Amino acid sequence: MAITKQDVRHVAELARLEFTPEEEDRLTEQLDKILRYMEKLNGLDTEAVEPLAHVGDIVNAFREDRVTNQAAMEPLLANAPDREGNLIKVPKIIE
Repeated sequence: MAITKQDVRHVAELARLEFTPEEEDRLTEQLDKILRYMEKLNGLDTEAVEPLAHVGDIVNAFREDRVTNQAAMEPLLANAPDREGNLIKVPKIIE
């Protein structure tokens, strides 16, 4: 499949992009090369290759959520300009 300048203009219009004629020429050539390479890859026999999501083995990296650094309230609230119990009071900004 060959990419034409009209294809590049159409995609640019959809993406709300503007290109100079030189940029259109360059993009047409580059996209055409990419698609020709993809056609080569499509010609490969991949029947014996199992589908995969990652090339390396990935194990579940999730961990249990738990608090490991419980903050002491008094030092945290010590710098508050005004407070009520364990809450920081701020000025009302909505009338």
